[in-house]
Amino acid sequence: MALDQSALLELLEMMRSADAGELMRRLLGTMLQELVDAEATAFIGAGPHERTEARVTQRNGTRDKTVTTATGDLTIKIPKVRTGSFFPALLAPRRRIDVALHAVVMQAYVEGVSTRRVDDLVVAMGGTGISRSEVSRICTKLDGEVAAWRTRPLDDQAFPHVFLDATYCKVRINQRVVSQAVVIATGVSADGRREVLGCAVGDSETEAFWTEFLRGLRDRGLGGVQLVISDSHRGLTNAVAVVLQGSSWQRCRVHFMRNALAKVSAGHGEMVAATIRTIFAQPIPDQVRAHVDLVAGMLQGQFPAVADLLRDAKTDLTAFADFPHAHWRKIWSTNPIERLNREVKRRTDVVGIFPDPAALLRLSACVLIEAHDEWQDSDRRYLSEESMALLNPPTPTVLQTKPTPPATTPTKEVAATA
Repeated sequence: MALDQSALLELLEMMRSADAGELMRRLLGTMLQELVDAEATAFIGAGPHERTEARVTQRNGTRDKTVTTATGDLTIKIPKVRTGSFFPALLAPRRRIDVALHAVVMQAYVEGVSTRRVDDLVVAMGGTGISRSEVSRICTKLDGEVAAWRTRPLDDQAFPHVFLDATYCKVRINQRVVSQAVVIATGVSADGRREVLGCAVGDSETEAFWTEFLRGLRDRGLGGVQLVISDSHRGLTNAVAVVLQGSSWQRCRVHFMRNALAKVSAGHGEMVAATIRTIFAQPIPDQVRAHVDLVAGMLQGQFPAVADLLRDAKTDLTAFADFPHAHWRKIWSTNPIERLNREVKRRTDVVGIFPDPAALLRLSACVLIEAHDEWQDSDRRYLSEESMALLNPPTPTVLQTKPTPPATTPTKEVAATA
């Protein structure tokens, strides 16, 4: 709907007395309102007081919508309709991650725990502050989506490979800033596709936390787990043994290498690392395990601590060798989950210190939901269906043969033919 002559003259008069900032804010507000009205007219099929055969509903007043822009907050009137619902595409909500980030930053701002960096971010986003009720509304909507995703069933297929890892963030608890872990579980399904199974926030060093997290996955239907890949946290490994009985455990080779190199001087680190890597270059399972003993013997004289570490970790470090060779590079470390950790850290570092664990879980889960959706939309498989089929070979089909009829005396016709 175009402005008429009187409206244009009124707008021009207001702008004459406005400064540069106010001028841009009014221009933007007028443009946004015109675009919203034009979209409403297209949606309804007629302009205000217009009669057309294309009309599908009627206007029923307006409601105010505050829009935050770089020039300040604007109030836009959104037309209401008698039947159906209308919301302009121009003002559609941000992506889930951006809404979560906005909610976290605003919550920190409202709670009075913001830093100078958070204040600068608020200004950069064009905000002038937000009410507690608005923060509550945004967080409630996000919490509902996050809860639905974190509790979705997992029993529609088996997940032979499960990866577990954690990244750490700062959270304010009981007036103190503490480190909390965002633990992430991803899986490779029976058809070779990746999926984010779940996440949680808590103390990743305790067995009770990991047990509760893994039981939650199992209660949601996680099954068919043959191999769990993770670091060697005692609480985590104990929880895996209790909750996911029957599955093997692969100790992440990258984390193991860090543990091993911590026992040698910097000058010998590269040589020791290269020697250990030869274990993973062996092509046959028996050679992989035999090479662990060989490398431990080579390092025994100069690096006895590393040799002992290798012997103790032999079974867990070489669990990958019991699976198809095509899987080895994909399952002998937690590297596949590291990209998710980096993305979570990239988003959470913007906030710095979270006001509470719920805010950290909200933002982290939204990041993971986006990654999960991307994996589901893609046709690319982490492991081929052919190689996944080798994990559970089909049961041989037993041929059902008809019993041989007892021998009878040939009839005269048969005897004559013979």
